[in-house]
Order: sequence, then structure tokens, then C-alpha cells
Amino acid sequence: MSTEIQSKKGLSTGSLSLVASVALGVSVIAPAYTLTASVAYVAQEVGPQMPAIFLIGFVPMLLVALGYRELNSAMPDSGTSFTWATRAFGPYVGFLGGWGLIAATVIVLSNLAAIAVDFLYLALAQVTGDDSLANLTDNDAINIATCTAFMAVAIYICYRGLEATRPIQYFLVSFQVLVLVVFIVAAIAGSGGADATSDLSFSWSWFDPFEIDSFGAIAAGVSLSIFVYWGWDTCLTLNEETDGAASTPGKAAVLTVTVVVLLYLLIAVAVLLFAGLGDTGLGMNNPDIADNVFVALASPVLGPLAVLMSLAVLTSSAASLQSTFLSPTRTMLAMGHYEALPKRYAGVHPTYKSPVYATLVAGVVATVFYAAMRLISENVLQDTILTLGLMICFYYGITAFSCVWFFRDSAFTSLRHLVLRFVSPLLGGLALTAVFVKTLLDSADPAYGSGSSLFGIGTVFVIGVGIILLGVAIMVYMRLSRPAFFEGRTLNASTEVFEDPSGLA
Repeated sequence: MSTEIQSKKGLSTGSLSLVASVALGVSVIAPAYTLTASVAYVAQEVGPQMPAIFLIGFVPMLLVALGYRELNSAMPDSGTSFTWATRAFGPYVGFLGGWGLIAATVIVLSNLAAIAVDFLYLALAQVTGDDSLANLTDNDAINIATCTAFMAVAIYICYRGLEATRPIQYFLVSFQVLVLVVFIVAAIAGSGGADATSDLSFSWSWFDPFEIDSFGAIAAGVSLSIFVYWGWDTCLTLNEETDGAASTPGKAAVLTVTVVVLLYLLIAVAVLLFAGLGDTGLGMNNPDIADNVFVALASPVLGPLAVLMSLAVLTSSAASLQSTFLSPTRTMLAMGHYEALPKRYAGVHPTYKSPVYATLVAGVVATVFYAAMRLISENVLQDTILTLGLMICFYYGITAFSCVWFFRDSAFTSLRHLVLRFVSPLLGGLALTAVFVKTLLDSADPAYGSGSSLFGIGTVFVIGVGIILLGVAIMVYMRLSRPAFFEGRTLNASTEVFEDPSGLA
């Protein structure tokens, strides 16, 4: 199948190299942020099998990433899941695929801001020696105001385009990875010391998924581990702005996922050896440290260098907050371009080549969502992380099945095509669907997640289903008010070479 002609949306072409794409992929994943927000919850679900869960969660990510790479080779379009699902299954599935990506990103943007706020005040407390500064994050008004400030800065940088984004990301990604490596070495080296609280000794069984005693625990653990890998697809979302649009983004996505899994496995081992699984002190089953594990572990592990961990998580969340904007804004740009959303979403700044209106909308919605969740739930972080896992499974699954269906005519023409265009995305999609269904059913129980509920139904279920239904409502509105996309006049389900009816190709 020949590479397809893609529409010109006004974005800057050839701005990113392979290295820059990987840096942005790692930045969106934000290992320091994702680990401090999730590692305790993974441990609570599966105990010492944390490394096994990170491996299990990696497998569907890799399988889906291979499918993404094939789709990108044929259709390097910034709409990614939206465009590909539309080409495979038609406008309705395509719209929901794009909506799932946008919703997941808005959720994670709110989490990134939450972590950035926490570690900003923690770092200030450590630098000044005034411990009371760390408690400012507990004040809702100060917390929300600071979150809004972080969002405003991120919006401004994204507004300035990739040329402003790239040098900032190189520094911030390098810094957080270096600090995590120092933490891993220090935790493993100090695992038998006075500050360590673990009574565990290293065992290869930690990597064995068959040691986990229930599918429910595996599903919950995988849902959380999917959260820590999420973001590699940003490499694909920026395909129209990457040098070698048909091949470089796919290579960057696979490389990003592979590098990150190695880092996570080492962190899991280090935490188990140093902190253990107790329910007090540094133990991963202590609910008092679950939201921000590195807050508790930084000083015992790093001693006088503890402030480096605070700065690493702060820069990780701040960098990811800024780079994560790239994915939903490009998706909304494509949806506006193909008239699945109002045309103003397709607006691009004439100088900075950035989707201005989409960037502003993403920032405002994420800020409002965070403020609402902060006021509704005292356990906003855990519930939104679990909801994010649902949304990731939703739109990654749609994209994986889109790969299988789109390439159905060529999948059996060679062994390579069979593996990459059929077997890998099919298995990845089925795995994500299983996790999505299991998590959705479990989350209806008010005891799921943080234990908070609304009308007797678990908060995670309410948020997840509510977001999907909101997407359906917006889709119905757009179908009635602007039917061109839904009638296949701007983008259609076909395996033929794409011809842009708007004349922008």
C-alpha cells in the first residue's frame, strides 16, 4: 500500500528529529511524575509482583505501538486515532476515538498540575527550611490558583510552537531521568541500611505474573501500569511536524516505550528493596504516602540530595504538562480540519504554526476539570488516574482494531504484515478491551479506587462513563449541526489513497 497524501493543516513540517521525538515522548510519559503518583497503588494491588505488572502493562503498549507505526506509515496525519479509526470504521467510531484521546489528555493534564503544585511547595519548604510551606498545597484556594498558573504557563509555551518547546524539553527530560537513576542506585545500595524499612530480599518471582492470585488484581494493576506508559503516542501525533513523517514517529514511539519499561522495572525493584510493603512508615501499603511516594522516600534514600527528587518530579510534571498539550491540540486541529468539530479548532498561528484555539480550549477545560475534582473528591489523584486508565484502554483499543481492519486486505501478504498489521494490534486491542471491561465493572462498586462515590456508584465509573456519554452527546450535536464529516464528505472509510476534498492537500 502506498503512503497516502495528507492534508496540509498549517503546521510546521520537519521540525522534529528522532531524538527530539523520543524526548517529547518521554516528557509526556513523565516517569518521575507517573511513578510518584502510581507506584504505591500498583503495589497495593499486586504486592511484590510490581515488576511483573509493569511487564504485563508493557506488552499491550508495545503491541499497540507496532500497530500505530503501521498506520502512521500509511497515513501520517496529526489526527492519529481519530483519522485512522475514521478511515477504518467510519465517522462515528472515528469521532469517539478522537474524543477518547482528548478526554484522556485532559484528565492527565489535571493530574500533572496537581503533582506540580505539590512538589513546588515541597521544594520551597526544603530549600527554605520552612516545613509549613509544604502544607500550602492542602489549601484548596492556593492549590487551584497555583494549578491555574501552571496551566497558563504551559498554554503560553505551547502557543509559541515546537521551536519554543524543544530546547526546554531536552533539559527537563535529561534532568529527571538522571535523578531517577541516582535514586535507583541509592535505594538499592541503601536497602540494608538503617533508613530502609523493607524486609524483602530480591527474588526473580517478582517478575512472574502467575504469582498474582486473581484476574481482578491483574486488571487493576495493568490499568495503573497502562497509565505509567501512556503518552508515547504523542510521537505519532506530531507526525506531520517530524522529519521523515512516515517512518520516524513510529520508530520514536517504539523506542520510547522500550526505554521507559527498563526504567520502571528498576524503580519497582528499588522501591521493594528499600521501602517494602508495610502499611506504616515508608511501606507501599501506607495510605498516607500513596499519592506522592517520592515525598516520603526522597529524604531516607537521598539524604541531603532529597531536594533533587522534589525538583525532578516538579520538572517532570511541569515538562509533561507543557508537552502533553501537543497531543489533544493536534487531534482537535485535525477534527476541526475535517469538520468533525467547528472549523475554528483548525486555526493555526501564522508565525508559530501552533493550533491556537485548540490549545486554549484544552487548557481551560483541564483547569476547570481539576478544580471541580479537587472540590468534589479528597482523593482526586487516585480516582482520576484510574479513570485515565479506562480512557486509555478505550481509545488505544479502538486504534488497535482500526489497524487490523484497515489493513485487512494486505495483512496476509507477508509474514511481516501478518505480525505487525494483524496479530500484534489484535492481541493488544483484545488485552486492552479486557482490562477496560473488567475495570468498568469493578469501578461501579463504591469501594473501588479511593472509596468515594456519587449516588451510591463508584466515582471512577461515574467519571469514565460520564466522559464517554459526553462525547456521544457532542457527536450527536455535530452530526445534526455540521453533517459533512459524518456523511463522509471530508474524510471517509476507505483503503484508497486519500484525496482531500477541501483542496488543502
